Amino acid sequence: MPPSTDAARRVGILVPSGMLGAGFDPATVERGLTLNPDVIAVDGGSTDSGPHYLGTGTAKTTAAAISRDLRILLKAAASADIPLVIGSCGTSGTDSGVDWVAGIAETVMAEEGLNLEVARIYCEQEAGFLKEQLDAGRIHPLPPLGPLAAETLESCTHIVGMMGHEPFVEAIEAGAQVVLAGRATDTAVAAAVPLMLGMPAGPTWHAAKVVECGGQCTTNPRSGGVFATIDQTGYTVEPLDPASACTPISVAAHMLYETVNPYQMREPAGTLDVSEAVYTALDERRVRVEGSRFELAEQHTIKLEGARITGYETVSFAGIRDPYITANIDRWALLLREILTGRIAQTLGLTEDDYALDVRLYGHNAILEDIDPDSGPPREVGVMLIVNAPSQTTATAVAKIANPLMLHLPLPEMDYLPSFAFATSPAETERGAAYEFVLNHVVEVDSATSMFRTHHSQEVSRA
Repeated sequence: MPPSTDAARRVGILVPSGMLGAGFDPATVERGLTLNPDVIAVDGGSTDSGPHYLGTGTAKTTAAAISRDLRILLKAAASADIPLVIGSCGTSGTDSGVDWVAGIAETVMAEEGLNLEVARIYCEQEAGFLKEQLDAGRIHPLPPLGPLAAETLESCTHIVGMMGHEPFVEAIEAGAQVVLAGRATDTAVAAAVPLMLGMPAGPTWHAAKVVECGGQCTTNPRSGGVFATIDQTGYTVEPLDPASACTPISVAAHMLYETVNPYQMREPAGTLDVSEAVYTALDERRVRVEGSRFELAEQHTIKLEGARITGYETVSFAGIRDPYITANIDRWALLLREILTGRIAQTLGLTEDDYALDVRLYGHNAILEDIDPDSGPPREVGVMLIVNAPSQTTATAVAKIANPLMLHLPLPEMDYLPSFAFATSPAETERGAAYEFVLNHVVEVDSATSMFRTHHSQEVSRA
């Protein structure tokens, strides 16, 4: 376990990769252990992959990938007698995600003969509790959302609160050697042990921000892990891959990643300010950073994330290579939508209020749309039709009506019938329930740990 607060003069953080299950070279972890870390920390999830994972309470990674990474990390933590800290388990950090990762960890430990105390920190929130906080005026929106309605809370399939470092510290101080937590800030997993051991908040939170995505703060983002050493005046960061390097630019640039302000980052407990940070290359691979500050907030807040079902989706995808159609693809897409909505009304008796259509032209402004300047007619275009409706049956019926149009629709002036190509047979793929994020709010709390529930494996074994 880490040294006591009084004995700590520096604290080392080993971050093997940007996300559990992403994979890393075991040799980099072995090298990291030679640097005498006080904790192994890794993020387990994100909202980057969209609302489906929170809405369903499922993970984007496979159990095999989680098991592979956990096996290496659990053995490393046991051999070094240091904590292993993982946040946002199961991608979105739902209670089921925590239990899923914990189950894999139990299997790995049994296979490897490891006996480690495991703490599970749960962060899912009940709509009833949050409605009470809403009525008390303790929930506030973050841009671009406005005031929260109670009905929105009730509509969510899952709601999580994003914890800071405090629940991790509480679990480790209670004896946990492995901490598997629900939704947490990406930085909290790396900041917890240094803060627990008395390191200053400014360097700690800045170091945690820099190492959160593993090798992304290096000259080779694919290199995997990094190691940060925090002391009373700053921190030093270096890659675990000998072929990679940290530079002042690569380290400073990570404050641009997923932040509104490149000089500030908000955590539940306050705000990191790096406006006066100085980045110095110690050698060709290591960077020293000093001057980071952390300003405590007057009110501790917990960010809420929630997802709900928007309907059911059916998708079709066809490829077009006809040169006349591709040269006039925008006009063709408008014609497709016009004819399709008319046929839906005639055949199904539905208005445009009863469903939603999205036509995406991959190969032609599908991603940036009008932001991307036109560079001339594309050679090929992939047409993706996404239908969203209150039921799967309706969504598929709409997509089936589009089928002949996506196969042969000509422009009015054409004197021949073009042929396109569906990517799959059948052409319609039912995706099931579709989800959207509807919570981007914070709730004021009197205690940093009051919204979270921690269960230790020793408690479970006694139950």
